[in-house]
Parts: sequence; C-alpha cells; structure tokens
Amino acid sequence: MATTVINPDTKQVGNVVPESKPRQAAPVTDTGAQKEWTATQRVAFRIAFIFFIIMCIPTTAEWWNNLVTINWFHLHYRDLYDIARFSPSIYKFQTPAYNLLGYIDWVEALVIGIVGGLIWTALDNKNKQYHNLYYWLRVVVRYRAGIGIIGFGFTKLFPVQMPYPSLGVLNTHFGDLTAQKIYWLSVGIVPWYQVFAGVVELAAGTMLFFRKTTTFGAVLLLGALGDITYVNFAYDGGVHVYASYFVLFSAFLLWYDIVPVYNLLIRERFTVPPVLIPEINQKWLIVTRIVLKTGTIGIFLVWLYYLQYVNFKYDPYKQPATSGIKQLRGNYNVSEFKLNGQDIPYSPLDSVRWQGVTFEKWSSLTFNVNKPLNLDLSNGGGAAMRDINRNFELTGVAGGKRVFYYDADTVNKVLYLQDKLPEFSKRKGKRGNRGGEKAGDNKLAKSFIPAEAKANIRNEVTAIDPAAQSTRRQRGVPEELKDKRKRAHMVLSYNADATGSHIVLTGKDDKKNDVYIVLDRVNRPYALTDSKLVAGKY
Repeated sequence: MATTVINPDTKQVGNVVPESKPRQAAPVTDTGAQKEWTATQRVAFRIAFIFFIIMCIPTTAEWWNNLVTINWFHLHYRDLYDIARFSPSIYKFQTPAYNLLGYIDWVEALVIGIVGGLIWTALDNKNKQYHNLYYWLRVVVRYRAGIGIIGFGFTKLFPVQMPYPSLGVLNTHFGDLTAQKIYWLSVGIVPWYQVFAGVVELAAGTMLFFRKTTTFGAVLLLGALGDITYVNFAYDGGVHVYASYFVLFSAFLLWYDIVPVYNLLIRERFTVPPVLIPEINQKWLIVTRIVLKTGTIGIFLVWLYYLQYVNFKYDPYKQPATSGIKQLRGNYNVSEFKLNGQDIPYSPLDSVRWQGVTFEKWSSLTFNVNKPLNLDLSNGGGAAMRDINRNFELTGVAGGKRVFYYDADTVNKVLYLQDKLPEFSKRKGKRGNRGGEKAGDNKLAKSFIPAEAKANIRNEVTAIDPAAQSTRRQRGVPEELKDKRKRAHMVLSYNADATGSHIVLTGKDDKKNDVYIVLDRVNRPYALTDSKLVAGKY
C-alpha cells in the first residue's frame, strides 16, 4: 500500500485563486512522495513513531480484562467509557517525587522511543522516507484522541462530571472547601456551561474521525484541553496528566499543518495544504476501512450517547443512584441532643453535639461536629457502583462535616448508617480510596446489619430504574460489598411525624454511646436557584 502526497504547486494554486483575491499564492515546498527525508527527519520520525504508538496502545491487564468481559447486550455507560479512557502506564515509583507529577510514564515512553528509534536507524538503511507510516500514525493518534475526548465530553454534555452541590455541601462554609472543590462546584452550579464544554469536546472528537476536518478538531482539542490542563494545575484537580495527554496529541496533529496555517492566518495568503492520501485498492481493505470507521462512530457517538443519557437520568456516576426516605428529606436544626442520658445544650464550640443535620434526596445523612476531621482529597471520580462509594458530597469538604450512607429498614423504622470515609484513609494529605478498589471478605457487612433487618432493606442492585440495570452493576455491587475497609457505623431508630418536619432519632452512635436526638426541619434559603438540569431520579 502506498501513500500519495497531494501537494499543489504554485501553478495549481494560481488556477483556483478567485479573481476577487488576486493575492500571491503561498510558496509551497515540494514534499512529494518520492522525495527523500533528511537523516535527521528519519531519526526523529522513528523515535516519534514508537513513542506515540506506546502512548496510544493500552498496556494494562485491567483494560484488556474489561474489554473481554463486557456484556455487549447489557451495557453500562462505564463499559464504553473505560475503553475510551486510558493512558500509558509503564512503571510507577514508590516515592511520589520520582513520578514527576504523574508524567513519569511519558518519560519512560520517550526513553523507549529513543532507544528503539536508534536501533531502527541502525538496521534500516533502505527507506529514505516514511510517508506511509506517517499517515497511519496520524490515523492512530486521530482515533485515539477522538475516542478519548468523546468519552470525556459525554460526561459534560449530560452534566454528571461536576454535579450540582448537595444540601450538605451547600451548608458548608466557603472557607472549608478545598481549591479543587471550589472549582468543580463553580462549574457544577451552572450546568448549561458544563453542557457547552461537552459540546466543544464532542465536536473536537468527531472532527478527528475525518481527515478533512482533522485540523479543526485538533485546534478545538488544543484549546479546550489546554485550558483544562492549566485549571487542574491551578486548582490541584488531579487530572492534569490525562488532560495534557490530549494536548500532546493535538499538537502532534497540528504539526503537519503548522506552515499552511501560518501562511493562511498570519501571512493572509491563499493556501492549499498538502494532504496525505493512502492508495487503497484491494476490496477487502476498502470494506474493512468502512466497517471499522462506521463501527467506531456507531459505538462511541451513538451508543455511548444513549448509555450516557440513561446514566444521567437514573444512575449519575458521582452521585448516589438510589433514593433516600422521601419523608425525611431536608435541612434540620438539632433541637435536643442527649448523650448517654445527659442533655447537652447547644453550643457552637461543642465537639460532640450534632449541628446542621441534612437528609439528602439520596441515602445520605450529614451533620457537622466542631472538631477537625481528616479530608478526602480525591475528586470523587472512579467507577463505583455502590452508593456508599460515590463520595463527591464528601471530597474536599472540611469544617467537621460527616457524611453517612444509610440502609433503611422501613418496616421497623431503623437506619443502619456507615461513614462514607473509610477509617484507613483518614490521614492528612492522603487521597481517599475510590470505591471498591480494595476488596476482601465481607465480615463487616455481615456483622453490622442483622439478617432479619436485611429482609426489610431493598436490594441495592435492583433499587434503581430498570432502564439503568446492567451487567456491570450486577457484578459491581456484590464485589464492592466485599470491601474490607473499616467504617464507623451507627444504628438509629427514627420516629417522624407525617410530613417529616419533626424527627426523633434514638440508638447507638459510632462510639457506641446512647443518643437521643430531636430534629426539626428548617427552610434554609440559598442564593443559588435550583437548576432544572439535574441528574438522577429520586
């Protein structure tokens, strides 16, 4: 298979210049297919070829295991998202400083590229140019960047990447939020802006699938992801490496067009860029190309769109998916608080008495205590299936905020609560573990909730809308139930009036103390107005 370089000369350009624009055509260097590259160009290309192939090909067993275990007839959006989302993972050092802010894999890929490129140079004295390989390398990079950014874009088009703040977060003092949390919430409170960002990323990815629009897609990608890279450095967002991954690809794709773009935009000259076109004559190659391209677009633009819509509607990935007890939702003042029979009066300085209690629309109870707690510094991402492991409402929030997930025995009116922050990650400076990553036995789950109570608690797998059911959820929830990390837990009976405006909680707190807590609902006005574009069905 050969590659043709269509490279217009000055005469060709002159023939198509409109009469209204009698400008001199930009001079075009003859870079025809037969012209030899310089020795430096050949060495640079060989190094770049190996480097970008390493950057584009998934090498982790986890990625391949996900690919071969997907149930294509019962998909979750995360199945396709995980195919689209990967970056090179070669070797990480135990000492964080040696990992160069996460860019160590890039350095390792470059070293491999340099060594491989020099060996290739020593062995190959025959080829004087690599137009054919260059074309196919651009195809690999185009599709890698396009698929990856489309996966990113759908989480913004349906705004689930940066959720609208929960009640517990709205009740947090601004100064108790980390820089990362402030940025994510700033985007989350304006979901239509998040949608716009998703449109830009999807447009960039779509244009990268087509040769004629690659330059425009690369420009969009460079602008959008360059901004995101900087934001993540400035706000300690944690995804600077993955964002700059796309900046690198877009810069590589634009390299080919940099001279024509300069001639067009800076020198204002009529410009026809050179185009690499493969000569594909065999019928089976033509059919293969059409099938692969159509399949890629169908899977990552059409199918993923539908799956992401279902996720937004019923199972938003950073928010808990199942609803809480509707009767109890809202903000509450603590009217009375007894610990082991002793009445503890209100004091903003008390380190035991609860303050600012909320029942979210999903299965979370939050309250404040006046004592320092450890922070979860992650961004609340990951692929958790269980609600207890979806912790965006907890991450980056200080000020003594405690967040408990609860299972409700609605027959006996008992709440079985578990701290959403596992005990072993309660260390300053450590990012919280993402849900389900550490699995072992399920002793805690078995010993914590009595079997007779479990009979009255809903099945977590089937508790969401049937439209959002998937094989991934059926597998993921039981797997995460084996999580052996310790969590503080409480058992509280609740007695509420018909509207839930007055609640009495009694039982054992996380220190095994007897508690008696009276809550009265309070309407708390916020400067923010509720958005109609919110995820989840509760």
